[in-house]
Amino acid sequence: MKIFIEIPTWLGDAVMTTPAIENIIKSYPEAKLTIFGSFVSTKLFLNHPSVEKIIIDDSKKANIRYLRLFELAKNAGENFDFALSFRKNFTTKYLLFFVKAKNKFRYQRYDKGLNTHQVIRYNDFVNRSLGITHDPDKLKIYLESKIKVNDKPTLGLNPGATYGSAKRWYPEEFAKVAIELSKKYDIKIFGGPGEVDIAADIEQALKIAEVSNYQNLAGKTSVEELITEIARLDLFITNDSGPMHLAAAFQVPTVAIFGPTRHNETNQWKNKHEMLIRKDMECAPCMKRKCPLEHHNCMKEIKAGDVLDRVEKEGFR
Repeated sequence: MKIFIEIPTWLGDAVMTTPAIENIIKSYPEAKLTIFGSFVSTKLFLNHPSVEKIIIDDSKKANIRYLRLFELAKNAGENFDFALSFRKNFTTKYLLFFVKAKNKFRYQRYDKGLNTHQVIRYNDFVNRSLGITHDPDKLKIYLESKIKVNDKPTLGLNPGATYGSAKRWYPEEFAKVAIELSKKYDIKIFGGPGEVDIAADIEQALKIAEVSNYQNLAGKTSVEELITEIARLDLFITNDSGPMHLAAAFQVPTVAIFGPTRHNETNQWKNKHEMLIRKDMECAPCMKRKCPLEHHNCMKEIKAGDVLDRVEKEGFR
């Protein structure tokens, strides 16, 4: 059996499809998968034993995007038993039109209201499309190895969030936490190419405090390296972001800081070591990229002490 799967563009959303994809394999153990998606999100499936082919969607770079999608669809091959997409925009509809498959399914939500976790939504879509009844298990990413190279515990900091500034806790607060925990943990600072400045602010605060046992990896890791680095952490402090979901896949103890987003829909899935921190606000969750009221209190009122108290309470300090 051959199955074509388009995964979400964003890293975190792609991670949250993995329980549903594992349930497809549970129902069709001999299936060979073709994964179609962004350069970033497809990296999650490089070591997956059931993935036969990965196609990177580079159509956004093309002058004639729909022509490029047509070419990519042809490149996918022919005669799939199923073609499923976890996306629901028009370009997906166009893509699936040209993918040769006996049955085609495009993502849709079946829950009528809010507060349903995104993992459940993705899994419901697969269950209804394929006529199966599996519950979603833990997030799943296959690694060649997650063996640590040092004995000292490692703390990871992720001060960025691709979606927008409203989801970002403050670098000075990250730094205060790191300084307090630096005696127990070595520290690694993560971030994408657009988050180098935020990471540099944390690094500067560590230098002033004469903390030297850290690495600033912002803008220096590939997606594959980021996945492996996060898998090896002993503690992670992060905003609502793709790396937060990576940590959940490896059951890394995680302080997840939420402000403008719906925590009950996108918090870590089945991570027994999640420490979720948020403040109840009348204006939250607003789901905006930038604070529409320009005060950002949903994040501003979360302090380093809140994180340190929670870490101590859970036995990680």
